Amino acid sequence: MSSYQTINYELQDNNIALLTINRPDKLNALNSDVLNELSAAISETESNESVKALIITGAGEKAFVAGADIKELSNLDAETGEKLSMRGQEIFASIENCSKPVVAVVNGYALGGGAELAMACHIRIATSNAVFGLPEVSLGLIPGYGGTQRLTHLVGKAKAFEFVLTGKQIKADEALRIGLVNKVSENNAIDEAKDLLGIIMKKGPVAVSKAISAINASFGDDGYKKEAELFGSLCETEDFREGTSAFLEKRKAEFKGR
Repeated sequence: MSSYQTINYELQDNNIALLTINRPDKLNALNSDVLNELSAAISETESNESVKALIITGAGEKAFVAGADIKELSNLDAETGEKLSMRGQEIFASIENCSKPVVAVVNGYALGGGAELAMACHIRIATSNAVFGLPEVSLGLIPGYGGTQRLTHLVGKAKAFEFVLTGKQIKADEALRIGLVNKVSENNAIDEAKDLLGIIMKKGPVAVSKAISAINASFGDDGYKKEAELFGSLCETEDFREGTSAFLEKRKAEFKGR
């Protein structure tokens, strides 16, 4: 198995790879290094015949992934913003389209890009302390890694509007009720994910792979392109500059609507 700097990637004795976002001091926030290593790990998952399934989780007990690195985001303009959005979408699509089953174990905060990462996985198991949210509007942005699209498919248009437009956070039980997660674990979520994948891995592997492709075929691509364009355009607004500055300066944002 390859070695990484921002993630841990280990093959368990049951042919399940465990990928852990390993920046607990930053609540496992996604920066460019994490995204690049995540992309490489997904490629390794696809190419390594010893890997039959994948679990993605976060290091520590506080967060799965508590969003993107705001310091990196604050320097974006329309062009670089759209490119970043498309890059994130590409990486998350590689997870969604992985030919091997991928389960997210959401152990704590899954905010912004963290919620988007979880939604890109085929199945989501949350710990009882998990919290989900897409707070990008608070920064003068929108979700840019496929969140507007996947959330709508998972929970429906009405809930997606509520979730994205308010930027509110919800706990694990509410996430289960609206269909955002498959299960809330009261015990060891990693073990429960392994048990679930053990059941899947007993089925025909070619059939499982084709089933993943068939289910994903219900998604269109135009919405993702529009999301990236809008994400990029927002990176040049005064509200975006104010939102990111306020976050970094730990104060309340004062948006002007331009």
